[in-house]
Amino acid sequence: MSATATAPAPVDAAPAAAPALLTVNGIEVIYNHVILVLKGVSLVVPQGGIVALLGANGAGKTTTLRAVSNLLKGERGDVTKGYIELRNERIERLSPADLVKRGVVQVMEGRHCFAHLSIEDNLLTGAYTRSLSRGDISAALEKVYAYFPRLKTRRTSQSGYTSGGEQQMTAIGRALMADPSMILLDEPSMGLAPQIVEEIFEIVKDLNTREGVSFLLAEQNTNVALRYADYGYILENGRVVMDGEAKALAENEDVKEFYLGLSSGGRKSFRDNKFYRRRKRWLA
Repeated sequence: MSATATAPAPVDAAPAAAPALLTVNGIEVIYNHVILVLKGVSLVVPQGGIVALLGANGAGKTTTLRAVSNLLKGERGDVTKGYIELRNERIERLSPADLVKRGVVQVMEGRHCFAHLSIEDNLLTGAYTRSLSRGDISAALEKVYAYFPRLKTRRTSQSGYTSGGEQQMTAIGRALMADPSMILLDEPSMGLAPQIVEEIFEIVKDLNTREGVSFLLAEQNTNVALRYADYGYILENGRVVMDGEAKALAENEDVKEFYLGLSSGGRKSFRDNKFYRRRKRWLA
């Protein structure tokens, strides 16, 4: 579906020519058996792609990631309709550990490092599901350190006393130790300085290009996400209201006005933003 359409794309409309690695088809998620959070969300992540889930806080981005990684049960959530496939195999009944073994790893919002462990010990926990020799573990660590040289310098530091950017790098590096084919990255820019955000997204792009790791990332920073993603889905109130190639979304007037704070007249002030000149077409 084009960036100006007003309904979710059909599942077979893959955002790229590459085969679909992940397919989410019309899922609904309910918490505590009563709270409907996702309302028919569909998306596709192609092999080797970077796909962004965009939207404001509470739009359903994190819930979508947790539905894919099967972490909903810990918060009394369930996928009640639709299905999720990884390489054309249904995965809704698999445990999170089974998904990690199949190459799907989630980096949680807020980084969630083991604060009492060193950076290197945190990284080593990521290889727990793999049967590796000591030499293979050392090689995997060196690969992580090649992407995150700052972590090698601080490898013996206790994670709880490192900066937010270093903790985010540790969390992503720990995911890499599991040798993933896809990383679910939840709000990687949250609470970080713009320079660190750019550094992390550059590493994400590098991992995608050089290692072939696919990414499904949830991000409130629409501007940064669309610069690095191939394709984007915008969620609002638990449903997809717009999707398209990242470049097309970045140039779309609705996206500029409602998610980037811009309009045809340029950047808008907070006072102007309190009242939209344009009604959201998907609410019409």
